[in-house]
Amino acid sequence: MIIKTEQDEIQNYLIDASNTKGFCEAVYIPENVSEMGQIIKEANEKKHSVTISGNGTGLTGARVPKGGIVISTEKLNKIIEINLEEKFALIEPGVLLSELQAAVNSKGLLYPPDPTERNCFVGGTVATNASGARTFKYGPTRNYVEELEIILPDGDFLYLKRGENFADDLSLTLKTSSGKDINLLLPDYEMPKVKNASGYFCNRNMDAIDLFIGSEGTLGVITKIKLKLLLLPLNELSCILFFETENNALNFLIRARDESYKNRKLKIVNSIDATALEYFDENSLRFLLNDYPNIPVNAKAAVWFEEQCNDNEDELLELLINLFLDYNGKDEDAWFAMTDKDRENIIAFRHTISTSVNEYITRNNFRKLGTDVAVPDDKFIDFYYAIKKEVETQNLDYVIYGHLGNSHVHLNMLPKTEEEFVKGKELYKSICSHAISLGGTFSAEHGVGKNKRGYLVEMYGQENVNKMRMLKKTLDPNYIFGVGNIFEKE
Repeated sequence: MIIKTEQDEIQNYLIDASNTKGFCEAVYIPENVSEMGQIIKEANEKKHSVTISGNGTGLTGARVPKGGIVISTEKLNKIIEINLEEKFALIEPGVLLSELQAAVNSKGLLYPPDPTERNCFVGGTVATNASGARTFKYGPTRNYVEELEIILPDGDFLYLKRGENFADDLSLTLKTSSGKDINLLLPDYEMPKVKNASGYFCNRNMDAIDLFIGSEGTLGVITKIKLKLLLLPLNELSCILFFETENNALNFLIRARDESYKNRKLKIVNSIDATALEYFDENSLRFLLNDYPNIPVNAKAAVWFEEQCNDNEDELLELLINLFLDYNGKDEDAWFAMTDKDRENIIAFRHTISTSVNEYITRNNFRKLGTDVAVPDDKFIDFYYAIKKEVETQNLDYVIYGHLGNSHVHLNMLPKTEEEFVKGKELYKSICSHAISLGGTFSAEHGVGKNKRGYLVEMYGQENVNKMRMLKKTLDPNYIFGVGNIFEKE
């Protein structure tokens, strides 16, 4: 076990990608699960708060400590097994997502979740129920978690296997490895019917494993994960399509979204069925010009279209180009991936906008003001233009990009002064409230963390948030795990 207490040694554990900053007494780096259990048991006995640290790629302050100790999962980084016959991977939480994807791809398998930052730890993606571009087709991390090994606050172990332990209406019993029964009363709130990573996943008669996925390090520490894999498609159609009007780009995206939904439902082969539908507004394209000077001069918006396929790539390409031309696209300006390297370059294009925004925020020493809101599909276009008008009315620099196939948008404000930052914070609140009022969510994929707690009350109501808190209190009586995440510190 490694223990760090010198402040100059632990600074990397006191910040995340949102530029949220914190402090702690010490950082513990266990090298095996036994050491992890020992640290947790001792912390519980002493009632020391514990923050579990992934790789620092989060955007909500969840891994940033506000006192107590930090436990890093970086040494629990083994890929234990990749099973070709049963199509699963068994891993420890500190495995990098990029390493897992490369390992399974080399064996002809696919792990679909693809958060933008692939240097995240997979354990962190389970703790936040992370998603990404391919969520449009495959859904979030939750859909691929089959088993979890979890250490509870008292050091006891919990082993959960999907399909084995269900709630009886709102009553859920967990049996620990020592034979102890933990009886939980689940909150009865209704979650929004959009892509959502806000608060505990709770449903009547739910599978017990789903409570811990997306619980943001507040209920237990994940030490082993079994993930479902799929067969890797033979080919992939990937391209960046540029449009000379924003309206054409949005209408193309909505049409491709609806065609994909329809064809997927009817199981129509050789048809439009996008894996990813990502959007970039004009400001995003201008923001990327230094890195990508070949962006067409007249481009006002762009869409990244990706579809995985087997032997029908030429047919799909013809369908896509015809759809593109319907919205006045110019195929000579589009970027089509012809090789694996081209595909990686297109993914890098998408990731560069996020990285560049984060670098801007850090360079100017502001906390990130980037929305993570999602709304129902039928409300999205009006919502998009409304929030765009709001930020322009405030004369703030901004970029808009993200997972518009899921009606999920990242509007990032780029303040230049403290005054603009304060103005941006108020606008951020307004946008989150607007999304909630439409039946959407303030956090579609990043979670609540320490930075977004107030919106949870607005979305679910104080009574339901209190029920979530009581659920945590049952599992964590001394309130040591993830203090400040999701709820205010007691």
